Amino acid sequence: MDASWAAMKKNQTRIADADWTKLADVDIIARVATGDAGAFAELMRRYNRKLYRTARAMTGDNGEAEDIVQEAWTRAYAHIADFRNESAISTWLVRIVLNEALGRKRRTRPTVELDETNEHQMSSVIMLPSCGANPESSMSRTQVRHLLERAIDTLPPDFRTVFVLRSVEEMRGAEVAQQLGIPEATVKTRLHRARALIRQELEKNFLIALSDVFPFDGARCKELSNRVMARIGLLQDKS
Repeated sequence: MDASWAAMKKNQTRIADADWTKLADVDIIARVATGDAGAFAELMRRYNRKLYRTARAMTGDNGEAEDIVQEAWTRAYAHIADFRNESAISTWLVRIVLNEALGRKRRTRPTVELDETNEHQMSSVIMLPSCGANPESSMSRTQVRHLLERAIDTLPPDFRTVFVLRSVEEMRGAEVAQQLGIPEATVKTRLHRARALIRQELEKNFLIALSDVFPFDGARCKELSNRVMARIGLLQDKS
């Protein structure tokens, strides 16, 4: 497949970066399938943050999350011809990330079912100092975001994964259940427990910063994209 893509790239029609927003995902994917480096870069720009947040939720570690996303993009590029548009491209990409993260987890330590976590452990997960009645008057949005990130990080991994996918990425419960291979009822239970733990320490006004947690854009997004492009030999073709 790599040889055919290389041959097709010689006669590709490029479009200006400003025009990428006019193309739907299906059009971007079609261009990626012909070896269009610019299209692949655009696909990464669209979904880097979602994939990073997913990997970060699974691992709780910035560096490992970036490694997982980089590996996931490499696999996605190699198998883009296998994508059949039977689901959203984001669903397909998230599945690749989850498989990579779960594979690493299995290789490093045995899996412990979250349902085995006892109530005492769950009740003592988050240990953050209490905040004043009006946190926004003395704390910037960035500081609030950091508090949220700290609270999310202290959740048990399975709680954290469900919370990020449902509350941060706003995926449907059925989709999260399908991605994680668990009953939808389990998704609801884990989400409820995660929210309860976070609510113990965070006031309602803190929740406005949810959309900004674990940002993955700007230089970090570009650097990861460049590493992936270099790894699969497309960096020199990016216009």
